[in-house]
Amino acid sequence: MKKILFLFVAGLVGCSQHVNPALSFNDVTWIDLGHSYDRSTLYWPNNIKGFEHVTEAAGKTAAGYYYSSYSISTPEHGGTHLDAPIHFAENKLTVDQLPLSRLTGNAVVIDVSRQALGNRDYQVKIEDIEGWEKDNNTIPDNTIILFRTGYEDFYPDREKYFGTLKTGPEAIPELHFPGILPETTDWLVKKRNIKALGLDTPSMDYGQSKEFRTHQILLGNNKPGFENLAHLDKLPPKGIYIVALPMKIANGSGAPLRIIATLTSPF
Repeated sequence: MKKILFLFVAGLVGCSQHVNPALSFNDVTWIDLGHSYDRSTLYWPNNIKGFEHVTEAAGKTAAGYYYSSYSISTPEHGGTHLDAPIHFAENKLTVDQLPLSRLTGNAVVIDVSRQALGNRDYQVKIEDIEGWEKDNNTIPDNTIILFRTGYEDFYPDREKYFGTLKTGPEAIPELHFPGILPETTDWLVKKRNIKALGLDTPSMDYGQSKEFRTHQILLGNNKPGFENLAHLDKLPPKGIYIVALPMKIANGSGAPLRIIATLTSPF
């Protein structure tokens, strides 16, 4: 088993030219960056359905052994999930078309929790990234960018996380949570050639967004987004390697995401 895991990790290392080649089995501690799916999972307020987990079998069989099996149902977008480019960009990549190279790689965490916790409508600015780079060097091309707002601590409290207890269309005008300025997203795509973008809020666009321009820009450039992340406080600012594997839904615009991180040598 150890040999198999080592080969798996070695394979991941080979996927990115920036990953420390010294990474080995003995170095690996994985950090789970996702929320579990259950009845408390949060979905966009106007989603008709939530997560359903139905027991089809659970208990001893006639032959004397234990057996359990369940069926699940979930919208594509909710809980810790991936936004595929086609979600906001016609004829762009679907979930099953995303190359694994777009879902794995070096990552950084930019902490904007001080600003975001002080202003529910905060939008990440270019200056936030430039400030991070003054302390940590310029972000290399093909890096996965994760923003920590601190809102993961509110999950799954709907009122604290979304800014309102309401659900349905009437909740939309009352959404208040941080996001990323479209200008910042455009800058990251053009000036830093990022691989993917993620954060610990319900959406990459802030709650009061009407046009979802950050989604349009990022996904329009065939780059995936990760939403409702968790445990970003357990990661350092850099020296991170991400594996973000969604459920492989054919023609999907999004999917539940199992995203994990391990540490490498910082750039």
